[in-house]
Order: sequence, then structure tokens, then C-alpha cells
Amino acid sequence: MTSAIYQAVKVQTEVAEFEHRRISVSGVLSELGVSRSGYFAWQHHTPAETAMRAERIKAEIQDIYDASKQNYGAPKIAEELRKKGEAIAERTVGKYMHEMGIQAQWVRPYTITTRDSDLSAKLQNILDENFNPEHPNSVWCTDITYIWTIDGFVYLTSVMDLFSRKIIAWTLSDTMELKWVLSTIEAAKNRRYIDKPLILHSDRGSQFVSKEYQKAAVQMQLSYSKKAYPWDNACIESFHSLIKREWLHRVKIRDYGHAYRLIFEYIETFYNTVRSHSHCNYLSPNEYENKYRFAN
Repeated sequence: MTSAIYQAVKVQTEVAEFEHRRISVSGVLSELGVSRSGYFAWQHHTPAETAMRAERIKAEIQDIYDASKQNYGAPKIAEELRKKGEAIAERTVGKYMHEMGIQAQWVRPYTITTRDSDLSAKLQNILDENFNPEHPNSVWCTDITYIWTIDGFVYLTSVMDLFSRKIIAWTLSDTMELKWVLSTIEAAKNRRYIDKPLILHSDRGSQFVSKEYQKAAVQMQLSYSKKAYPWDNACIESFHSLIKREWLHRVKIRDYGHAYRLIFEYIETFYNTVRSHSHCNYLSPNEYENKYRFAN
């Protein structure tokens, strides 16, 4: 009520000044029964500390959200704020994001895109859903996913190191021929120094059970998902779902060249290098591996 009276007095004063009339503010305040000191304090009031902090944090949230290419949700933004020394709850970040009208990209459930090769039980599941190896180059997983373009489908073959969830090799092709899988495996081998036994896990797609594939991975232990059970290869499947959800599905991809540029940008300049990952204690895959090497 007092604030409304102060506002009315302010309006009267501004009108008087506009009309070049003099008005006794003290007299008006006295007649209205409110204090002169209170009115002048109200005139020079500043936003409450909590309101100022909320606005500052919202600005930081927007910066982090934009830097993540509009992909981070409340959990990751809250963690990034904590890295900067801000004590804040995930729920509070979620509330602010709702007020700001921003949100993380929605995750589409992934589907199986390869058919089982109908081989017998000789294809062993060595991995057995052990998705948390203790060091790099102990478990890799690989898979193929399709990507729609206006010019026709293209296919992304990726190899992931399960320790850090880093994509250590990838190939984009216009067919699902075996040669592209083999070239991706060779690229992964050339980029990593392997001095210990390594498990290479995949589904039972025809490319991964071929003799040529087994020859390319001759120094590795081959592991295969159980028949009709996609969760064994969930990490690489999740990555392929992620790159589509966070990047590729947000634009109309014209052709192979356009798709290649988008994939290169996402993997090499964002996912491996910048994007925080909950599995990596909210570090990027590269940062997580560097931390391991520094400690060992």
C-alpha cells in the first residue's frame, strides 16, 4: 500500500514538473501520512540482492546454453555453474530455464538399424554390459547408423572408447559396404597406441561377423551383443542418437558433403573436445582422458 502511495506522489511530481508548476513534496507526504525519508529511500531503491543474483545467473545460464549449441539441460548447466564457484541446485536452474523459455533438446528413443546375422552362439558377449572400463583402450565399441539427406541416405560408422566415451574414429559413406567398416577400424588402430588386450564390441550385423572384419581385428577380442538384445551396444547407439538429436535433426541436410561438415564439426570441435559428459564427471572425453594420463 505504501509503495502505491509513493508511486502516486512520484507521478504528481513529474506532472507538476512537466507543467512547470512547483509542488511541495513534503506537504503531500504529510497529508498522506507517510514519511519523507521513506519516500526518498523508495525513490533510490535498488533490486533486492536475490533478484539481482537471479538475473546474473540467468545471464550465465544463457551463455552456457548457447556455448553448448543449445543442447545442455538443467543438470549440465548446474554443473557448469558449480565449476565457476556458484552454489546452485539443479532444480533452481530448471526453474530459471523455464522462465527463460529454453530447454534441452528432446531425446528420441533409438531403434535397432541392423539385422542379426543368424549366427550361432559362437559369437560370444565378452563385454556383458560392463560399460565402465578402468583405463583407455581396454574396450571399444562400434556401430553403423543411417542419416537422411535430401540427396539420399548416408551412413556413419563410429568407434568409441568406452572409458571416456570418446569417438576415436568415424567414417561417413554413401553405402553400408564392409570396406567402410574396415577403414574405420584401421583408422582407430592408427590413432591409438594399444599395448594391452582390447575388447572390440559390436552387434551381429553382417559387416561385423565377416571374415574380413575378424582379420582386421585379429589382435583384439571380438565381443557381440546377444541376439535381438540392443542394450549390449547401448553406448555407441546412444551416441548416434545424440548426434542426431543435438545436431543433425536440427537442419535439413542437403547431401553427403553437407552431412560430412556437420558431423566433423560436432565430433571434432564439440563432442570430443568441449561437451561435458555425465559419465566423465562432467568433463569432455578429451579432458577425461587427459586427467587419467596425468594421474597415471
